[in-house]
Amino acid sequence: MRDAGAILNLEAADAYCRMLTRRHYENFSVASGFVDAQTRRDLRRIYAFCRTTDDLGDESPNGSALARLERWRGEVEALFGGMPPVHPVLIALEPTIERHAMPSQPFLDLIAANVQDQHVTSYRTWDDLIGYCRLSAAPVGRMVLRVFGIDDPRAGQLSDDVCIGLQLANHAQDVSRDAAIGRRYLVDNDVETRGIAGAAQAMVERARTLLASGEALERSVPRPLRLQLSLYRMGGLAICDAIEAIGYKTENERPSVAAATKVALAVRAALRSFRGRPE
Repeated sequence: MRDAGAILNLEAADAYCRMLTRRHYENFSVASGFVDAQTRRDLRRIYAFCRTTDDLGDESPNGSALARLERWRGEVEALFGGMPPVHPVLIALEPTIERHAMPSQPFLDLIAANVQDQHVTSYRTWDDLIGYCRLSAAPVGRMVLRVFGIDDPRAGQLSDDVCIGLQLANHAQDVSRDAAIGRRYLVDNDVETRGIAGAAQAMVERARTLLASGEALERSVPRPLRLQLSLYRMGGLAICDAIEAIGYKTENERPSVAAATKVALAVRAALRSFRGRPE
């Protein structure tokens, strides 16, 4: 049983996680309204961990990212080793990890992906890029499945597909933004043979194929999770549509999904969730 001080620390840590979630995860409030308070809290803690890890990789000043990520890795390893955490995100995350018997590997994989971003700025082949996505995207889906009590290999593989597909859609969308920070996730081989727009098109096509795995996954999970997964899948497809609409020329502009489209997607996802079948 936690003492009063520990409870206050946990409440403060959860407030910090709420702040991060509200700032960065625009679909969270829509999807989380369909889950119980404890599950919503667990998901918020996971998303706060993901945001913190990404910020350490992308926003650390003066070349300090590697050192800060290494320190973050040490704190996470200490948490899983039974040491009391200090960082508010890890303080909040500790009871979630205990309650769902979550393994350390997905958390460490996300850190490894951000470390890789400090060394690798482009990817020669699809195998290289997908290997990176298995560190940077797939772990998030694995964590979410665990929160909902799903520990099935088939569901895990489908979740990996959806998460990687969504990340590929984001990479194709963010070509101009990534170029500004010296990175390119379009596959080098595709750029050389098809040009940048053609490489973006190839990425969108692969993203659509992977996102289609979400239909089978949605049929096999509880309704609250079905809604979240449907939002992710349809949101990814909406990004693909926006990229296609500008001729895949994302090196010149970053296409976005209109607010009205986002609302429509949320409504469609909710309706399909209650009907028990995907689009």
